[in-house]
Amino acid sequence: MSGYRLGVDIGGTFTDIVLLGADGALYNKKILSTPDDYSRAIEDGVRDLLQTTGIAAADIGEVAHGTTVATNAIIERKGVKVALITTAGFRDILEIARFRAPRLYDISFRKPEPLVERRLRFTVPERITAAGSVDLPLDEAALTEVAEACAAADVNAIAVCFINAYVDGRHEEAAAAILRDKLPGIPVTVSSELVPQIQEYERTSTAVVNAYIRPVIEHYADRLETRLTEIGITAPVNIMQSNGGVLPAKVAARKPIFVIESGPAAGVVGAQRLGEKLGIPDCIVFDMGGTTAKASIIAGGTFAMAPETEVGGDAALGHRMTQGGGYVVQAPTIDIAEVGAGGGSIAWIDSGGGIQVGPRSAGAAPGPVCYGQGGTDATVTDGNLLLGYLNPAALVGGELSLDRDGAQVAVSALGEAIGQDTTDTAYGIHLIANARMMRALSSVSSERGLDPAQFPLLAFGGNGGVHVCNLAEALGCQKVLVPPAAGLFSALGLLFADVEHQCIRAYYQPFDALDLGACNAAFTALQREADSLVASDGYAAESRRLTFSAELKYVGQNTALPLPVPHLPLTTDDLAALAESFAVAHEDTFGYRSDEESVQFVSLKAVGQGLSDTPRLPDSITLLQQSHPASTTRQAYYGPDHGWLETPVISRATLNDISQAGPLIVEEYDCTTVVRPGWNARLDGWSNIVIKHC
Repeated sequence: MSGYRLGVDIGGTFTDIVLLGADGALYNKKILSTPDDYSRAIEDGVRDLLQTTGIAAADIGEVAHGTTVATNAIIERKGVKVALITTAGFRDILEIARFRAPRLYDISFRKPEPLVERRLRFTVPERITAAGSVDLPLDEAALTEVAEACAAADVNAIAVCFINAYVDGRHEEAAAAILRDKLPGIPVTVSSELVPQIQEYERTSTAVVNAYIRPVIEHYADRLETRLTEIGITAPVNIMQSNGGVLPAKVAARKPIFVIESGPAAGVVGAQRLGEKLGIPDCIVFDMGGTTAKASIIAGGTFAMAPETEVGGDAALGHRMTQGGGYVVQAPTIDIAEVGAGGGSIAWIDSGGGIQVGPRSAGAAPGPVCYGQGGTDATVTDGNLLLGYLNPAALVGGELSLDRDGAQVAVSALGEAIGQDTTDTAYGIHLIANARMMRALSSVSSERGLDPAQFPLLAFGGNGGVHVCNLAEALGCQKVLVPPAAGLFSALGLLFADVEHQCIRAYYQPFDALDLGACNAAFTALQREADSLVASDGYAAESRRLTFSAELKYVGQNTALPLPVPHLPLTTDDLAALAESFAVAHEDTFGYRSDEESVQFVSLKAVGQGLSDTPRLPDSITLLQQSHPASTTRQAYYGPDHGWLETPVISRATLNDISQAGPLIVEEYDCTTVVRPGWNARLDGWSNIVIKHC
């Protein structure tokens, strides 16, 4: 492998780029995202970084990418025209959906419109029973008529989802063959190939979401690889999956449902690997960027996983009981809570005359008012600038000049509308943003029966360090870590992940009537499939790792929980141990266990990983090409208890292992860390800023 690895993470406001050498040398670049073509900012940023550092494109041996393109295509309804073909009688399953709403007593709530309009939902006669036998053969003549209707409607993609195809996908496979023959060039998503799992609505929704964004992601992946090739980078591109592994870009483009939470997942993976390196198995992860703030929790060295996610609705609070606001996707996802409160989140006045923040964001264009790109609405960043937290001259090493006067006008106008002065209004915006972010932090900690005071808070993102001390005080956390390159930490986390393929098979069998031989045979088939996929990526046998898991539930229950399967083949003793592990997990999650009800499998899963021949995480990180301006001071406001204080402004390099008391502002190329009064900060051996409550 060549000497450098390239990580690129697209955010709603900035695109973050890092180059990591095998010796831990780190070069970075932050550039405004280009929503009209996200790959353009990547090309511009990479070219500039290579030119600045003098590193040759040929020296880059690996590219890892985290992207919001899939999520944005759904949220902004910018996918393609999709047709759905399903079993006769199930045409309206997308509208029936599930009888759940994220806000129980909100009578104004409306489910999002289906991604497939009703005229493009077609049915054909066919039926496979839940036992896997053919009750009614596929009507190929009817399917041919549907194909003609799809051609006449000029659809761009097709999703095929038949009832009970999770048991036997032969009808879906036959239908796909006919459609590909009749409609060459139109991508066909087949539910039994994508997610062969029970629950017809969830499987249909997943197939439709995949079809809706697949051409968008395929075009984006092709465009990105073309741009990188033109630069001279020939290394393969891997895209971060929602579950924390990376996947070759061409595979991810065909199955984009697995990369919907690509960007947020990278930050959590980076935090988990960093905690492993530092001997910190438990921490709350807080990531505040330009558009959203995310939270997750790592306990016992592992992050929590959810078997499905929802996308396209309101901000997700990352809780299994908060559902119904978006489109269901049956893809394993790191359990991340997300709220619309980032640096670019817009402050506004509600009908009661109070200030609200988000979820609407100024994004990269036009951005906060102080960016001078045409924004007119006051944002969190504008408020933080007026409070003295941000460099009034410029951000990102001076590359982005700030219009303080413009921010003053926007925030003052908001304050005049409610009778407050500019400072109180700016601080109010700051605190209300904190309150929104506390919803995410609480949902992954105290709402799950965990005491946040027992966890250190690991903060990153361009704005994470600005808000973290206030949030830590509210949570009761006594310790905060801000990692090196915190403003680009998700891009760095991309480089810590392993190549990973997931293989899933429905296996709806109760333990008390289980054919153990058949169960082990099913696992063996998955094992071979996963091993083959990793081998196809060029990993030798000694560099391949396989792990297994299963989704379990009580018989008659609707919700399943994922659990690891330690080894194969399974024995009767292993089943008993698995049942007990499920009971414990069920009690932890839902508050009760039942020793009278039988446990059953819902699905089996094998995960194949390709292990790099070089360490994913270096022993230390050395930030290169970082300017270290002379220490200075400026006035910053810390609320009515402290008021305006003359605050030392220093670089990360100025910190050492001797604690310095706040107030203190640590200013860097990619982020700013505000150490409030009552806290102190020092630098540890891995260049983390460690902040503790006095």
